[in-house]
Amino acid sequence: MAEPLIFELSRAGRTSFSLPEVDVPEVPLAELLPKNSLRAELELPEISEVDLVRHFTRLSQLNHAVDTGFYPLGSCTMKYNPKIAEDVARLDGFTQIHPYEPEEVVQGALQLIYELQELLAEISGMDAVSLQPAAGAHGELTGMLIIRAYHQARGDRKRCRVLVPDSAHGTNPATAAMCGYEVAPVPSDGRGGVDLGALRSLAGSDLAALMLTIPNTLGLFDENILLITDIVHEAGGLVYCDGANMNAMLGRAKFGAMGCDVMHFNLHKTFGTPHGGGGPGSGPIAVKGTLASFLPVPIISRRPRGTTEDDWEYYLDYDRPLSIGKVKSFYGNFGVMVKAYTYIRLLGAEGLCQVSGDAVLNANYLMHKLKGAYDLPYDRRCMHEFVLSARRQKTQHGVRALDIAKRLMDYGYHPPTIYFPLIVEEALMIEPTETESQETLDAFATAMLEIAAESGRDPQSVQMAPHKTRFTRFDEVAAARKPDLRWRPDC
Repeated sequence: MAEPLIFELSRAGRTSFSLPEVDVPEVPLAELLPKNSLRAELELPEISEVDLVRHFTRLSQLNHAVDTGFYPLGSCTMKYNPKIAEDVARLDGFTQIHPYEPEEVVQGALQLIYELQELLAEISGMDAVSLQPAAGAHGELTGMLIIRAYHQARGDRKRCRVLVPDSAHGTNPATAAMCGYEVAPVPSDGRGGVDLGALRSLAGSDLAALMLTIPNTLGLFDENILLITDIVHEAGGLVYCDGANMNAMLGRAKFGAMGCDVMHFNLHKTFGTPHGGGGPGSGPIAVKGTLASFLPVPIISRRPRGTTEDDWEYYLDYDRPLSIGKVKSFYGNFGVMVKAYTYIRLLGAEGLCQVSGDAVLNANYLMHKLKGAYDLPYDRRCMHEFVLSARRQKTQHGVRALDIAKRLMDYGYHPPTIYFPLIVEEALMIEPTETESQETLDAFATAMLEIAAESGRDPQSVQMAPHKTRFTRFDEVAAARKPDLRWRPDC
């Protein structure tokens, strides 16, 4: 049975909370608010406390969450994050400050931002960091604006083209186009890496940049990364690295050492800060020294305050004439920065290295368990995720990747990403992350293997799934094109 709307539960006169008696002279609302802000009827729900609690508790139980079960979307959406980061971000000293407060009274917050900039620079092997961008795609946009500003500052305005491999994240070509560039795809080779011959033929004097996702969306690390960045640099272009998949590289490889000029982080995918339903996000960017002067303002800097070596004063540095300007109100999503800072300091260098090691180990473990039952387009060691194909199930039994994803819900699992990357037919992208136990991975593999067997034994059952959820399949076209998201009272 569907959960009713809270408005449908409403009964006149019921209430969950009563305000205390007014102990100051009352003032008519008409004297406090403009006329166009006043309404005679608000149509707010009237409901008792117990019914209110039960309503929202039931709603919460309709969702699958990383706190209640395995989420093979992995860090791509939201990996499991330690709760201590939430506790630290809720400390009064962080939540009760305002961005308009003078620098001298928020030195602790500025120090945290400065130190997080330094930690991300060290982790990535880059020279300077801005924490302003609000999310990963926003970081991409900021990075590409910096690349455009760099070419324009050198008077090199002929560079109008950006290359994007067909295994990159889908936001990359959109970002390049938003910055006014012509976008050209680069095909993958037989091992799932960038086709070097194609790259060489495309890297001409009009090349502004290559936007490279590494590891790519096939879950593969490109073995030719140094050759790739050399080809781009020899053509006079810059290399933008999409660092959204950094969960596989923490403590083991640095973008700066691979020839990357600009990159962005997804703090929610790598450094323990919830995104999706638990956001907001944060997409800091890091650049090599030659691009540091183009970073958005303000940058959090420090200068000596006293005579001792460790006595610093932190400040907002706006004095950067080549900067592309502000890209976010104030200084970014500060609460997310606190969580990422906590995560990094909690784990330290050794712990971060173990995160990437366990993430890669878990992905390879699952991949080897499943590759006999599903097609594996690129049968080589994967990084933090891998991509299977349901091509065999579709061809032999008419069961598609969508059907398999829906059937997984009957087994108690959130479906993985499907139909991405686009270069894999009937793609199933699976990312277990570093926090899942062998028992969890084995149980998920058993479910996937059983669904593969069901596809041959009883394909209609898979095609009609899910069978055990409160709702079955939605009309996804209608949901996307005719959303009905606003309640209105009956006329």
